[in-house]
Amino acid sequence: MGIFTIETITALITNALAKIANMTRWKKQLTVVSLDIILCILSILIAYSLRIGVWVYWDLAIQKVVLASLLLLIPIFYFSGVYNAIFRYAGSGMMKTLARAFMIYAAPMIIIFSVVGMAGVPRTIGVIQPIIFFIMVGFSRVTARYLMVDILGRNLFGGQVKTVLIYGAGSAGQQLASSMRSEPAMRLRGYVDDDRRLNGQKLDGDRVFWSGDLPDIISKYAITDILLALPKISRKKRRSIVDQIQKFKVHVQTLPNMKDIMDGQVSFNDIRELDIEDLLGREPVAPNELLLGRTIVGKTVMVTGAGGSIGSELCRQIVQSGARKLLLFELSEFSLYAIETELRRYAKNRDLGNIDIIPVLGSVTDAIRLQETLAYWRPDTIFHAAAYKHVPLVEANPVEGIRNNVLGTFELANAAHIAKVSDFILISTDKAVRPTNVMGATKRGAEQIIQAFAEKSETRFSMVRFGNVLGSSGSVVPLFRQQIEMGGPITLTHRDVTRYFMTIPEAAQLVIQAGGMAKGGEVFVLDMGKAVRIIDLANTMVQLSGLTVRSEADPDGDIEIQEIGMRPGEKLYEELIIGNDPKSTVHNRIMMARESHLDQADLDQLLSGFRKCRESEEAIGLLKKMVPEFDHQRDNEKVEIAS
Repeated sequence: MGIFTIETITALITNALAKIANMTRWKKQLTVVSLDIILCILSILIAYSLRIGVWVYWDLAIQKVVLASLLLLIPIFYFSGVYNAIFRYAGSGMMKTLARAFMIYAAPMIIIFSVVGMAGVPRTIGVIQPIIFFIMVGFSRVTARYLMVDILGRNLFGGQVKTVLIYGAGSAGQQLASSMRSEPAMRLRGYVDDDRRLNGQKLDGDRVFWSGDLPDIISKYAITDILLALPKISRKKRRSIVDQIQKFKVHVQTLPNMKDIMDGQVSFNDIRELDIEDLLGREPVAPNELLLGRTIVGKTVMVTGAGGSIGSELCRQIVQSGARKLLLFELSEFSLYAIETELRRYAKNRDLGNIDIIPVLGSVTDAIRLQETLAYWRPDTIFHAAAYKHVPLVEANPVEGIRNNVLGTFELANAAHIAKVSDFILISTDKAVRPTNVMGATKRGAEQIIQAFAEKSETRFSMVRFGNVLGSSGSVVPLFRQQIEMGGPITLTHRDVTRYFMTIPEAAQLVIQAGGMAKGGEVFVLDMGKAVRIIDLANTMVQLSGLTVRSEADPDGDIEIQEIGMRPGEKLYEELIIGNDPKSTVHNRIMMARESHLDQADLDQLLSGFRKCRESEEAIGLLKKMVPEFDHQRDNEKVEIAS
């Protein structure tokens, strides 16, 4: 065996490249300048020799060209930014910079040697030399990038290298592949596409496989990750592809929708984990612009809880829909600052500078603050999204939950009634239907207050009821993902629990449209699609992470799923309507119902009792009188509840 094996040669090259990579910035630039000078001289020798037909290594004519070329080269390349580029990220941007610099360089060369002419120098040198020089410099940059990324980067990378397929051989997939070339942890094996005609073709040297051969491809190339580069496909199609991949032990990630990619250019940094919305397979319905506009366009709109999950999305859509003024009413200073800053930037970037965004710090339980705010700003429409919504927290703090969700709703509704606001829309929840927990009961209580005001006020009071929204605080999806990343176990309360899910933007859009249909006193119910079994969701998330579920059938699985028991007040199944006779509306995703409520005298008496109440048990007792269908699941449990 010789001294110079492949391993020793690779090690020598790697060490040499590492020394270059560790050089100071000015030394690197000096090295590149020196390299360009050498390439310039070589290009002159090659151009001159090609022109006269014999190899000439030095004469007076060559000296003239070298002198003129170097006097042009260094200042032009320097001021064109050629030496500010980083080789390891060489790409189309660097090539554009080089092309621009060479056009500037070639112009005087052509004038001096081709147009004017110089004794002893062939006129074609002014054209041939810049072309050869550009090819050599471009090749040097590409070679340097290959050495720094593919040789040095991958040889020095000590982590686990993932073997990757990109699903989608379109422009998004090609951009993603280009971005991945600088990722030493990723080794691209090729593309997968549903178009069988592309099978066996190559894109930038990487093979395209037909999706029908996916099982064999995953096995043959030991694929660990599949990246979905399909930003324009429908949810239904994405769900179909995910179902196909789910049975293989591979980690699946995806690009977001193209509208969510800020600059329209795909990169590896855009890749994200699959969300439940990628798995729903249900398409969002295009909004009815007339319904969107009735309560918003040209109006002053107020959103309470403006910094929350639903409140903030309502604000985004209100800004986009053409409101004249938007009042952000929020208790949390940080949340108010964050949403105000985001909305001002949003309005500026989209040239929506004609809207006034007004931040208002305050609590919905503060009657004086509410009445002063409404009297001063005179809003036309109020979306009431402020509420305590976390079931266990409200269960442990029922007095505060009632004060915020019930009394706060009354104070806001009363202020709206006094100020003669045109429209008032309460954001409610499916947990208000036959509630089994304090939070749900407080929201049903809030609904009854709105129904009572609807009968006596000029204001159109209505409410919109829907289930879980994806991405809201406390959502199960990020919790499961965190548990998977930690190696498990995934904890769920019961294997038979089902929930309805909807994306936040879709929910907010439907809320606005429901408000546009209100005449007063209606309960609008959003069509949430099919209920999802939470254990099925957990299984899917584990499998799409490239892992397996540990069970009796597979005791060596990666992630265990544990049942921890139902939380106080939690239901197995959520409902959306108290009665059995929902009415259709002009929107196929919005139903309408009218439900009974307490008369005004009984309601006033209960509200008076809530204001005086300081003890948890007393507060829950009053809540049961307000919401007779409230079946509190903790009645027979000895659980310490904070007052």
